[in-house]
Amino acid sequence: MNKAVANLAVRSCIALALAIGGAGSSLALPAFTQVKGDYAASDVLVQDRSGQLLERVRLDFHARRGDWVTLDDVSVALQRAVIMSEDRRFYSHGGVDWQAIASAAWDNLVHTQRRGASTLTMQLLGLIDPEYRRGPGGRSVSDKIDQAFEARRLEDHWSKPQILEAYLNLVAFRGELEGVDALSRVLFQKAPSGLNMRESALAAVLLRGPNAPEPVLVRRTCALLGDMGQPAECSGLRDFVYMVLLRKSAPWAGRRGLAPHFARLALQGVDQSVLAPGQIVRTSLDADLQRFALHSVALRLRELDMANVRDAAVVVLDNHSGEVLAYVGSSGEFSGATYVDHARSRRQAGSTLKPFLYAQALEDQRLTAVSLLDDGPLNLSTGSGLYIPQNYDERFSGWVSARTALASSLNIPAVRVLTMVTPDAFARLLRQLGLPLEETGDFYGYSLALGSADVSLLTLSNAYRALANLGTVSAPRMFPVADDRADRPQAVIASGAAWIVGDILSDRQARARTFGLDSPLSTPFWTAVKTGTSKDMRDNWCMGWSDRYTVGVWVGNSGGASMREVSGVSGAGPIWHDIMTYLHHGHGSHQPDMPASVSAGQVTFGHGIEPTRQDVFLDDTRIERVELAHGQLSADQGTLRITQPADQAILALDPDIPWKNQRVWLHAATIAGSVAKNVSWRVDGRFIGRGARIAWAPEPGKKRIELLDGQDRVVDIVQLEVRDVRIR
Repeated sequence: MNKAVANLAVRSCIALALAIGGAGSSLALPAFTQVKGDYAASDVLVQDRSGQLLERVRLDFHARRGDWVTLDDVSVALQRAVIMSEDRRFYSHGGVDWQAIASAAWDNLVHTQRRGASTLTMQLLGLIDPEYRRGPGGRSVSDKIDQAFEARRLEDHWSKPQILEAYLNLVAFRGELEGVDALSRVLFQKAPSGLNMRESALAAVLLRGPNAPEPVLVRRTCALLGDMGQPAECSGLRDFVYMVLLRKSAPWAGRRGLAPHFARLALQGVDQSVLAPGQIVRTSLDADLQRFALHSVALRLRELDMANVRDAAVVVLDNHSGEVLAYVGSSGEFSGATYVDHARSRRQAGSTLKPFLYAQALEDQRLTAVSLLDDGPLNLSTGSGLYIPQNYDERFSGWVSARTALASSLNIPAVRVLTMVTPDAFARLLRQLGLPLEETGDFYGYSLALGSADVSLLTLSNAYRALANLGTVSAPRMFPVADDRADRPQAVIASGAAWIVGDILSDRQARARTFGLDSPLSTPFWTAVKTGTSKDMRDNWCMGWSDRYTVGVWVGNSGGASMREVSGVSGAGPIWHDIMTYLHHGHGSHQPDMPASVSAGQVTFGHGIEPTRQDVFLDDTRIERVELAHGQLSADQGTLRITQPADQAILALDPDIPWKNQRVWLHAATIAGSVAKNVSWRVDGRFIGRGARIAWAPEPGKKRIELLDGQDRVVDIVQLEVRDVRIR
């Protein structure tokens, strides 16, 4: 039997079988539109509030599938390579390639070579109908006849371009990569429309041997390039194939998401039992705002490069609904920990907790906005020793009003306020606001006033939203709000107290002492803002709100490294200012209406401590004049302080040095931190010298150190104990 006779015999047998099989077949083939409609990517598509794609989050880990790609968006080179490799007479046969079947049969019978003859149409059947997929034992003759018959039926209902398009989108290429979109964007790091001749040839031979070893792929690719008239492309092919195969688990190209951390957080709030690959999830985010926030973070971090700042996070909330409008969890390429969500990482809060402390004190009527607080040296006894807070600039301002103390973020007055409120009561309030304090107030102690607790940017931003909403708190929302009554806000802070705190934090004059009149905290529309810096400049915050939005910004380093001379104004402040300005482009912001519990009135201050001004008061706390309480130092006396040693300090003499050779330096300064002039010192009533800095030879025992001004009046007193620790 020669090959021509064999071809005729095989063709006749198959034709007869097709005629017999066709008589009883009644299976319905799916339409092209149905197959395309049923296609699902391996990812969940997370969209913003308007339907713009934010992020793709993989849900199916059995395969990686991208979007359905139309044939017009697939490289012509790839179409040509696949047809030449898999089905050269694709456009001329009707679903069954008789010549290929006869040749395969001859090779199988005469040359005992295993060779298939399935057309692209026949292969597509196995992709859209499990009944026609090749099993572990291969296909029987009857299976092949059924497949051939159905291929002819499919060709009657589908066009050639539809068949090729569906095949390229459904076929597996290598490993977990299914479809031309996954192949192109993972192995070749480009869109399917951009595949060149060499890339297309390699992709085509992967269809025939998805798991073939590298040498086989190189040989087959070179052979196909020769058939395509491009033998020169074989030069350097081995290295090319090697590099391509290294990318089998690479990230998707051209799909850098806008909000990877937010997308994963949002999906945690979706019922996992109904979440499916290819599903679209619409969220509350605003893609345009998100892009701007990312741009601002990148721009400002470049400016802070020399200050050792690498990471940043941003949260923007709608005050009314609580919807998250922007969420930047990482600074991306600048970050040393790109996959860490810094918006949910817990960091020391710094001075950002002070507004809540003052609001609590105002509500309890322990102080008013005009109450005087002493910004002078403070030593508090604790279970672990003395707590000696310092201001950020290590200077003192003397007597200041609560308004000035909060707006200028003075530390010592805040600690004094906490002694009135108590750490435990303050910690309870912070937990009510949703901040994740895991310990009691006594654990944090007086340092809680200065933000020693760890919080996340997301929870802190939502707590500031409570101030914007006049003391009512509700959970932030990741999805568009359909019913405003779904989550009833809880009143945590009295509306009047929250309004007064907002009034203070929007007062440029009040914060000028620390921040000046012109800084990133100042906006041409109404905003209330507070900065914070944690210990050793590890964390930097800027938190604030307008009448419609709350914006929170954190900058720092994921590993906790200290920044170099970066404060809230220079670090997080510019990003906060950028975003607030973007949000209010074209429309302003106005201070909320004053609650009925708040009244305004003119106030004067004795001793000229602060200028006369119009201020606001809660309920019946309104006063017209503020004087230092009886027995307090007068204004001129209060300008001098002993800055060293601290009151109630315990000094130990060195046993290896004679008493007479040991000295303690006594330092005096004005309340503003400048060098004291024309002062003298007494210890236990005995004059020991003049000057702002003198050396004193201590002796064992309890000592009373007095600082005298130029008129020999005692202006400050420190008591301490000197101990002799020699072994007797």
